[in-house]
Amino acid sequence: MKFHNVDQNTDEWIDLRAGKVTGSPFGKIMANEGKAFGPPANAYAIQIAIERMTGEAQGGGYSNGHMERGHEQEPLARKAYEDEYFCDVSNGGFFDCGNEGCSPDGLVYDDGLIEIKSVIPSVHYQTVKRNSFDPSYKWQLYFNLQKTGRKWIDFVSYCHDYPRGKKLFVHRLKAIDLTEIFDRMDARLKEFERLVIEVKNNIIGEK
Repeated sequence: MKFHNVDQNTDEWIDLRAGKVTGSPFGKIMANEGKAFGPPANAYAIQIAIERMTGEAQGGGYSNGHMERGHEQEPLARKAYEDEYFCDVSNGGFFDCGNEGCSPDGLVYDDGLIEIKSVIPSVHYQTVKRNSFDPSYKWQLYFNLQKTGRKWIDFVSYCHDYPRGKKLFVHRLKAIDLTEIFDRMDARLKEFERLVIEVKNNIIGEK
């Protein structure tokens, strides 16, 4: 594993991710676990195969209102987290793990990291009510925690529109509690790697 101290969404960051399985789409791979890969995972395998063959990232540039709000409010969420826990959050950079890689939103001390989601009030309400992380980010959280080799990850839900003192919600996951899940992830990644190789061979053999 090699750490690159780069900022997210820069050209260097995009280039580092090319051809590597990353955290955000990892749920596509874990879907239908124990069965054949579904259409999203197959499409992702084609993307990864082409990126490895060309050395160039594919499908970049997509954005929507939720993503833009998240990027704008992420510094506010990070500052709120630092104030709440009396700590400094350093740049998450990019962790290069060979065929995989991840970009946590920040590193805390020598053993922790954070994943920030800046959300609308209805989503924040459900997360606080659940008193846990948003399950739609489950595989991203597990993936980033495993690939960084850190001991824990804090899921940070932040809603700027919420009342003062209620904007921040944090739920911690510990690597020691996820060893069986990590084993399942490794097995599924091996299956996905075989799929990527198959796609590459098919592309090479096309006439």
